[in-house]
Amino acid sequence: MSRTLPGPSDHVVVVGAGLSGLSAALHLLGAGRSVTVVERDPLPGGRAGRLDLAGYRVDTGPTVLTMPDLADEAFAAVGDSLYDRVELIPLHPAYHARFADGSSLDVHTEADAMAVEVRRFAGAAEAAGYRRLRAWLEQLHRVQMRRFIDANFDSPLGLLNGDLARLVALGGFGGLDSRIGSFLRDERLRRVFSFQALYAGVPPARALAAYAVIAYMDTVAGVYFPRGGMHALPRAMADAAADAGAELRFGQRVTRLERSGERITAVVTDQNRIPCDAVVLTPDLPVAYGLLGRRPRRPLRLRHSPSAVVLHAGTDRTWPQLAHHTLFFGAAWRRTFDELTRTGRLMSDPSLLVTRPTATDPGLAPPDRHLHYILAPCPNTDVGPGVRAWADLAPRYRSQLLRELERRGLDGIEAAIEKECLVTPATWQLQGHAAGTPFSAAHTFAQTGPFRPRNLVRGTENAVLAGCGTTPGVGVPTVLLSGKLAAARITGVPRPPSARARTSPPPTKESAV
Repeated sequence: MSRTLPGPSDHVVVVGAGLSGLSAALHLLGAGRSVTVVERDPLPGGRAGRLDLAGYRVDTGPTVLTMPDLADEAFAAVGDSLYDRVELIPLHPAYHARFADGSSLDVHTEADAMAVEVRRFAGAAEAAGYRRLRAWLEQLHRVQMRRFIDANFDSPLGLLNGDLARLVALGGFGGLDSRIGSFLRDERLRRVFSFQALYAGVPPARALAAYAVIAYMDTVAGVYFPRGGMHALPRAMADAAADAGAELRFGQRVTRLERSGERITAVVTDQNRIPCDAVVLTPDLPVAYGLLGRRPRRPLRLRHSPSAVVLHAGTDRTWPQLAHHTLFFGAAWRRTFDELTRTGRLMSDPSLLVTRPTATDPGLAPPDRHLHYILAPCPNTDVGPGVRAWADLAPRYRSQLLRELERRGLDGIEAAIEKECLVTPATWQLQGHAAGTPFSAAHTFAQTGPFRPRNLVRGTENAVLAGCGTTPGVGVPTVLLSGKLAAARITGVPRPPSARARTSPPPTKESAV
């Protein structure tokens, strides 16, 4: 059994109403705790926020939901249901991939549909390899979820269990590139099932095969989009928490924590003082450690994931070759990852993600208008251009990206933009994200599982961390779990999922993409 906080925990203050904080709040409420959630912004969501650009309703963070049962588990803790509050639209295809040689591929999460598409794209042998890869991804997920992802660690000794041997037998500690290559020979297909390592901040050539579990979430488990945008999820979680008795205080910035010895006795905001028995801190790690006045001792400095430039563009037209998600792969691959993680240069041959949420939910834009999010991975401010450099670099890089998309078939895109918002690493850093990246600490081996910054902090008895910088890591499913694991540090062993929690969403009205 993992450690829990000593002493009373009747009233818990959760700092931050992002996905991790709201998940923690719901699990705490379900365990009978009184909960106050304090959020600096006027709306819930954190990274999964909302921006209104003259009628364009822009999600500022994640663009899809995978593994929705993990979100539903938080609702079920208070006898509620994600599926009663949010309409989830399955995306078919989950992605559309376009390659530098002019070829293209629809990425389906349904096995037979994807096998047919792979056969068309690369032949029968690759389709058979895809089925073997899918079976391996499913095994990898089963082995990792219960003991390595949905788990609190008190020391590396927590790794020593039967599932570790199973993970070793599955090749989880080999290289990701070589393991994917053992199933698929076509280099373009290998990219589709390995680019996800970038979410974890590790190039596929240097990533452990265990990180393919991220590809499982994207290419096997199903990809969904909430009606009303991704912000509908934190909004529904906040509503469920309020209905279950939580007090939600928006527009309040936490300025300090009052202490008595090793215990936090109150959370102080710019408006009032809130006494507490325990606190859950969800800001990025440097902010949380600053409030605590404590920093864990680590032999090596934390390495952070690459960042991203995002252009949110409201346009008066769209392009028929765009799905909800379209991946534009450049010809370069290894060089691109070296630029992002080692040399600190902007991509010389960029791979880009263009998201068109209005393909699924036209109501996110004014009539006859469209939303496009153009995401370009870039170095973080530790290895690449710093905050000041982006003041001059941002407009030039925006123009460069739009010219590149014009070259790749989105003719007239710059002229079509009516409203826009450009986000750069400088933006992220000003929002409090270390190294100017919203993707937090990279998932190197030394920063994964029991080696990742723990959700308990030495020298403070009644504080616990949640969010993408701590256990288990980056991504919507894992951030939701981080809130659950933080709550478990306060309440004890997590309750088993409610009978209301489903392993997959109920049938919904599907939207052609």
